[in-house]
Amino acid sequence: MLRRSTLRRLCVAGVAALLAPLVATGPSAAGRSAPVQAAPDRVEAAAVPPLDQLTVSTTQVAFGLQRPTAIFAPDDGSGRLLITEKQGTIRVYRPDTGLATEPLLDIRDRVDTSGNERGLLGVVTSPNFTQTRTLYVTYTALPEGTVTLSRFTLDTAGQTPIPAAREQVLLTQPHVEFSNHNGGNVTFGPDGYLYWSIGDGGGADDVLNSGQNLGTLLGKILRLDVSRSCNGRNYCVPADNPFVSTAGARPEIWAYGLRNPWKFSHDLRGDGSLWIADVGQGTFEEIDHVPGNQGGANFGWSCREGPQIFNPDRCKAGATYIEPVHSYRTSFDGCAIIGGFVYRGRVYADIAGGTYLATDYCSGTAFVVRPPASPGGAYATRALTELTIQPTSLGQDANGELYLVNDLPGQLHRISFGTTAPPSTCAISYRVDQQWGTGFTATVVVTNTGTAPINGWTVGWSFAATQRADTFWNATGSQQGAVVTARNADWNPNIPPGGSAEFGFLASNTGPNPAPTSFTLNGKPCR
Repeated sequence: MLRRSTLRRLCVAGVAALLAPLVATGPSAAGRSAPVQAAPDRVEAAAVPPLDQLTVSTTQVAFGLQRPTAIFAPDDGSGRLLITEKQGTIRVYRPDTGLATEPLLDIRDRVDTSGNERGLLGVVTSPNFTQTRTLYVTYTALPEGTVTLSRFTLDTAGQTPIPAAREQVLLTQPHVEFSNHNGGNVTFGPDGYLYWSIGDGGGADDVLNSGQNLGTLLGKILRLDVSRSCNGRNYCVPADNPFVSTAGARPEIWAYGLRNPWKFSHDLRGDGSLWIADVGQGTFEEIDHVPGNQGGANFGWSCREGPQIFNPDRCKAGATYIEPVHSYRTSFDGCAIIGGFVYRGRVYADIAGGTYLATDYCSGTAFVVRPPASPGGAYATRALTELTIQPTSLGQDANGELYLVNDLPGQLHRISFGTTAPPSTCAISYRVDQQWGTGFTATVVVTNTGTAPINGWTVGWSFAATQRADTFWNATGSQQGAVVTARNADWNPNIPPGGSAEFGFLASNTGPNPAPTSFTLNGKPCR
């Protein structure tokens, strides 16, 4: 659940904004979920194509969902996806049998769905689920929309249905003033701890002054050790949480300065870093990226929104704010960012490996981001095609392949990647100047249509008939079979942007003389 209750936001087909989308570590206690390790079969692409050659598309694989809000794949070998529905149910999708009719879990009797952004918001299972057999959910609870984290302990990993009476509430945050900005994403990090996002409490303009206030859980990402109980709580606070020793601060806080972090993820099969998509107020949607071990990061709200100052009165002298790695204009390029994942699957590893994919509830645009190759470099970002209408959540299966659900259509889509041919930076014209019974002469003009100079050129083509190039001028050339290669002469190796080089040749031919259908320049296709 993402949006505030304002009409300034862009919306698709007149539909209202979307459902909106722990803490002493020290020695590891018995029963604690083991840290999440990188998959042993992880595939890293040595050199993926640039983002301007990447394409992304969706294929619908299921329908009939009731306002889906989250997707999660347990690590139990089942191949299934768990999909939460706003009303308070979890549905199961299996690639071989489709979407199950009966819910895996039904807690509609305790979920507050009043307001567009309340409901069942997140789901995750504990690592090593076949042994730990624990499922965690986040939702807004009746009667006042209290944001709630709870768990269900199963008899077996495959238990169906899960008895609703098994619920054990771990932590709650009052959220009575407004129905929007509940956050609600929940996941386990590479350290084995549970991370949970909560929005700033709703309304507009951070009216509760939550973003920079360490005394509240609103506007934060929390980090909890849910394998143990401490001081009468059903969780413990890891000893290395950043504000454990800060007077007046909630020790559960891991990161702050967030408006509505509806979706975030760790790159579990990669470097473990944390990617956060924070829904903006009215100017910018933003994507943030920090190392997975960087506790205490301040993302700026409500001093900042995206890359700009939002409310200077909320800015603190000497504070360090994390700059977004990508932002886009609200109401121009979308209305509510839907965070996703770094692609680490096998199917598209050679073209999309290491690429972070996000989208937007209103525009459906696919936003892709790649970190710099070396520290301090620039992130590569690009807006691609529209994926589908009203996307609410991205998810990944147990193999790292990506999926998407959308809101009122209630559909599940599988995501695919592809590539386009690299853009041409050259143009070649070919003309026959003279032709007679046993031969012809021709002229070739090479034009640099790119922005960088060409320093040394080799042109190649294949003849479609029996032509044989014998003598070249303004170039050195040769022919092997039907393939002709012409290289620059000593006096014309350089072609500036917009410039051209011209050469000619004499060739023999005793039959038809069709022109070549394609050319290459330095091994790359030319127009």
